Amino acid sequence: MSEHFSEIYSRRLRRRTLLKLSASSGAAMMLVPTLASGSAQAAQPQFQSLKPRLTDDHAVVSGYSASVLIGWGDGLDGSPAPSFPLSAQEQRARFGFNNDFIAYTPIEGSRRGFLGVNHEYPMGHLMFPGYRTLEHAKRNVSLAQAQSEMAAVGHSVIEIVRTPQGNWTVVPESTFARRIDATTPMNVDGPARGNRLLRTAADPSGTRILGTTACCAGGKTPWGTVLIAEENVGDYFYNPGNRSSNDLSVDNPADIFRQWAAQDPRFDLSHEPNELNRFGWIIEYDPRLPAEMPVKHTALGRFEHEGAAVTCSAGEPLVVYMGDDDENEFIYRFVSADNYEPELGKANSALFARGTLYCARFDDDGGGRWLPMQYGKPPLTADAGFLDPGDVVIHARKAARLLGATPMDRPEGIAISPTSGAVYAALTKNKKKDGNNAANPRRVNAGGHIIELLPSSKGGSADHAADTFTWEILLQGGDPQAQGDSQGIYGKPPPQNSWLTNPDNLVCDPQGRLWIATDGMDDFGRADGLWCTAVSGSERATPRQLFQCPRGAELCGPEFTPDGESLFVAVQHPGKESGSTFSTPSTRWPDFDKDTPPRSAVLAITRSGSGPIGG
Repeated sequence: MSEHFSEIYSRRLRRRTLLKLSASSGAAMMLVPTLASGSAQAAQPQFQSLKPRLTDDHAVVSGYSASVLIGWGDGLDGSPAPSFPLSAQEQRARFGFNNDFIAYTPIEGSRRGFLGVNHEYPMGHLMFPGYRTLEHAKRNVSLAQAQSEMAAVGHSVIEIVRTPQGNWTVVPESTFARRIDATTPMNVDGPARGNRLLRTAADPSGTRILGTTACCAGGKTPWGTVLIAEENVGDYFYNPGNRSSNDLSVDNPADIFRQWAAQDPRFDLSHEPNELNRFGWIIEYDPRLPAEMPVKHTALGRFEHEGAAVTCSAGEPLVVYMGDDDENEFIYRFVSADNYEPELGKANSALFARGTLYCARFDDDGGGRWLPMQYGKPPLTADAGFLDPGDVVIHARKAARLLGATPMDRPEGIAISPTSGAVYAALTKNKKKDGNNAANPRRVNAGGHIIELLPSSKGGSADHAADTFTWEILLQGGDPQAQGDSQGIYGKPPPQNSWLTNPDNLVCDPQGRLWIATDGMDDFGRADGLWCTAVSGSERATPRQLFQCPRGAELCGPEFTPDGESLFVAVQHPGKESGSTFSTPSTRWPDFDKDTPPRSAVLAITRSGSGPIGG
């Protein structure tokens, strides 16, 4: 029997690691594409890794503090949460459920700013009493509770300040604090604006959409606006008889998910078949203008968006990297038609309305190409069902498959190095493997991996608008002592045996180190958390764990202040374990009060004294 590609590729990674460890840093970097060598002297993590454990509480390495800043149900002014459960009226004015992506927007540098936080999805059995499981709550939640759920998702904006003592706190009575939820009016721009597939009885023009949900990760722009990514939007729609040919998944007709369709008929596809087309986009809003309507940017494509990593230089196009968070889906890139001009400030938001969407093809030899998704050029023509440019972005998945994009093992977070321009993408796992390819070599990928894309160079810098790139697998998650597809592959064995699995959100700090948040370590008997690794030098691909979640939680939204001395993290769904309910949770983190259910919360991590996070 011929040897499987995953075994060949794993052996190649191990051989590459051994060569790196036996060579000097400069020689080692010759083994990877040249742009990575620009950060050969990048800072290494300067902290002792946590030892793995699974407990009711969170943990952070010695010399650091991790303090709760705001949690589910707290007032946007920092006032404590009332008694639970929350009515819809209470929830509309309070911090939402299941916090995810975090965006810090400076007002006064790294001392005062806005914090924008996503709220991904509700969990009725942890929000309300009387439900045995999440599935039980999905099928039986009342209309009043469904209204509360609709108010609990979306996004929160708060104003925060760092006190002279070094602690972060919410600014009371801020005029900028607000909620964006499933009923917030939004504008539409780009090629799908007014498209026939976006028109509904309530909006015959196809230009005004109510609300957002399934808000997972996101992004930020250099001009101070925030991007929200809509991910698993099909979960909120009822689809009796599978009447829609829509290419984003929707719930089984036997399971009216969270009863939203019974509360609001626009979530019933038999009543309004085009409503689902109005979700699955990237949204932009300005935290400085709470009365301004957010905008859904259709030129960036419609799929299950994990996030949106933005990069641009003066006089060059704006580029956005995005992943479609589902099994065997794709990595995308948007390149604006016009150039970024810093002096124009917020007017640069117009760049999101016109440009070209691309899907990624990863070649077996370590090369890659961005494939333009252009209407009218075969195969994206009327013969394939694309009648105009709006159809291409609405059905981006179909277009990418026709073009031959590479199916990936669940694309999650994407981060861009500020020092080298390298792009890092997390592939968290794949339970529905269609087949193997070089960029996704495991036959069964339960531990996930991280891939490094190196854009072509122009003038010694990364050219993110170029159509070609090279790539390497940075690391494969899992236990380095395991065998076969379960084996983790790193630059060196992670210290304290603190290996990771299921990488999810990624962010690069000001020194260019990569920070990795995980979602799914409980499958391996461990808690999720936050790791840091160098991406060059002798410690390349050797992660160390800084923070550990309480049981049942995943770690989301790592976000640094510009000076790198504060790090915000979102602990999502603490207590999400079998048998855990509102009344009898497996942990009551972070309050540990007998009358308070577990609450997702944002924490501020700082060093004792001062200094950059990670050293």
